[in-house]
Amino acid sequence: MRPYKVLLFIAAVMACMAVLCIVLPGRVVIAEYELRWPTLAEVMGSTDSPEPIENLYTPDTLGVLDTLEIPETLESPKPQPVVIPKVQVDSTVDSRIFLQRFYNSLSETGSRTVRVLHYGDSQIEEDRMSQQIREALQAKYGGSGVGLMPLAQTIPTRTVKQQLYMSGHLVQPAQGPQRYLVYGPKRDQREDGLYGVMGQVAMMNDSLVEGSEQIMAICTPQDRTRPYTQWQIFADPTIDYTLSGDTVRLSGRGAVYGLSQECDTGVIVDNIPMRGCLGLVFTKMDSTQLSTFYRDRNVRLIIMQFGGNAIPSNRNPGTISAIVKGLRDQVRYVQTCAPQADILFIGPSDMLTQTDGEWQTYPMVPYMDRLLHKMALEENIAYFSLYQWMGGAGSMMRWQEVGLAGADGVHFTRSGARKAGNAVANWIVDGLD
Repeated sequence: MRPYKVLLFIAAVMACMAVLCIVLPGRVVIAEYELRWPTLAEVMGSTDSPEPIENLYTPDTLGVLDTLEIPETLESPKPQPVVIPKVQVDSTVDSRIFLQRFYNSLSETGSRTVRVLHYGDSQIEEDRMSQQIREALQAKYGGSGVGLMPLAQTIPTRTVKQQLYMSGHLVQPAQGPQRYLVYGPKRDQREDGLYGVMGQVAMMNDSLVEGSEQIMAICTPQDRTRPYTQWQIFADPTIDYTLSGDTVRLSGRGAVYGLSQECDTGVIVDNIPMRGCLGLVFTKMDSTQLSTFYRDRNVRLIIMQFGGNAIPSNRNPGTISAIVKGLRDQVRYVQTCAPQADILFIGPSDMLTQTDGEWQTYPMVPYMDRLLHKMALEENIAYFSLYQWMGGAGSMMRWQEVGLAGADGVHFTRSGARKAGNAVANWIVDGLD
């Protein structure tokens, strides 16, 4: 193409863009999508410099646009800032005072097991964070094994390699027995609430999946420094099983709620990830099943790590407040099912979003963090603020720079998860001094 044609093309594009800037506002919403571009005045540099974001918003009053109020029209109204209510939290309280029953129970580890259950969202997948808590407690109080795992482990972990065979053939987890998940889509949920303590169950029944009446699972620990000493199989009495080394063979029809590689003394820490879950699911799980497991397995600490999944899709403080209220109900339900156990709630980490091409902390993160902290103190449970420990607003960017956080600005890398897990583990163990 000749140079003058290239010049004409560039000029035509710039003219079209100028017309767009003049005719349309700098922001429109179409359905659920928001489009932004600079106005002509901004391009020409004739607008006043905006006030720095740190001067506009403080941790207690962050302005955000409530997109739920935007009509589905091409041109949206001017955004109205939402003032986030102040949340008063007594930061002088060391919430580890609410772990005293758990700390006292550790004196029993020489003669029996003390169990810790770690529920959470995708931040703890692959046994992340739970692994560091397990290592710290087992190093100090004994114990071995990685604890609970599902029959069909759809998300691989760093601590156990699992292989599933049906009718003698190696299959992928998704090809295994039909699963029901309390935190899954409605089609994968049960009406009777019988999910077991992990919130998921695999059905061995050839009417659901051909060949699922005969299953072999090989579960090979990736860390042999503390080998497990025994298996536990949690299933209906109609399920028969035999054990040989790392292999378990199951047959029959019925529900399998989980497998466990563990010990007979010391500490067991179970990793129970629930991808995409807000944490509002415990009240959907059968209380008798939960109570029986918590009591019979001497569960003395239950860690609940939720909240992050509410952040990206909610910009209304009223919605966040309602979610925290729902989490309070879950805490109370778990307390009813496990009256002998203490509870530790871990809040969301810092999380980033892009606004006008700039990365910044989601406005609702500090608000939810303070609401959760306040809720925890009122319910007499321990609270660990990942957000504050990381360094508060914008800290995820610093973590990205050193390889501790992923490109999505939400999840830790494996190194970052290890660092966060060690921080929680040290915080728990230091409370014993």
